[in-house]
Amino acid sequence: MRAAAFILGLLAVALGGCASQSISIRSLPSEDPAAANAAAVESASAFAAAAATASAAATEAAEAPQSTQEAAPITAEEAPSMQTYDPWERLNRFTYRFNARFDEAIFLPVANVYRRIPSPIRSGVHNFFGNLSEVDSIINYVLQWRLKLSARSLGRFVINSTIGIGGLIDVATKLKLPGAPTGLSNTLGKWGMHPGPYLVIPLLGPSTFRDGLGYLGDYGTDYAINIGGLYRGNVAWGLSTVNSIDLRANINFRYYSTGSAFEYENIRFLYVRKRLIEDEGLRQNDPQKNLKSTTQQENEAHEPAGK
Repeated sequence: MRAAAFILGLLAVALGGCASQSISIRSLPSEDPAAANAAAVESASAFAAAAATASAAATEAAEAPQSTQEAAPITAEEAPSMQTYDPWERLNRFTYRFNARFDEAIFLPVANVYRRIPSPIRSGVHNFFGNLSEVDSIINYVLQWRLKLSARSLGRFVINSTIGIGGLIDVATKLKLPGAPTGLSNTLGKWGMHPGPYLVIPLLGPSTFRDGLGYLGDYGTDYAINIGGLYRGNVAWGLSTVNSIDLRANINFRYYSTGSAFEYENIRFLYVRKRLIEDEGLRQNDPQKNLKSTTQQENEAHEPAGK
């Protein structure tokens, strides 16, 4: 369940739009137009002020003597590879087009209807599934030997399952215990497994070979533990459907909204590069000294990102 959230979340950051080659972004009208307009005016004013400040700073930098400018150019070792390891590109492109059509014809319309449900109900549903995902976080933080984070996830699960009425209310966050979900893919990355080839999974979207294994592992864990009997039988099918709709409704993304002929390449690069950066963060406390970054290792080996 959480793998879909991670995937769609990246796409939202990468494109910030929503689906279809010749269709514009669709969104519901604001529940409070006056407040929305005021916020828009305030945001535009702040943007204009920031732009003016940046312009003045750029002018001063251009007029300053060359000796006083401290900006250093990016070296070849620091620049990331623009290529991505995608040996299954033909199949991935076909799956990407299928996902776009499915999203436009079925997923997005259903999600738009779901968005019209009162906000408190939608928040309760979202919190409920987020609380269930804490079980995977507890286990994988232990496997990553990050015991403090595992204890925090356990505390969140206990608090939200009891005081939060089965997870419908995120009480833990209000008690300054914010969520930090993780999964098997992160655990494998922590101990050195490379993301592997780029992979587009039907309905789920952009991924990697390792992320696919992680998704299967997390699902297997949930199925084996089967909290409250929610992961087996007809109940599991129903909850999975509701969870998928809730995830889609919380992502303001649409395929082909940018009009770019290279959307597939852009998303592929951003997704794999984000994964590699996250892996470096997981291994930042590695006892090995002078550990080279992923970018440096790729450039030295002359290999594309993800290989």
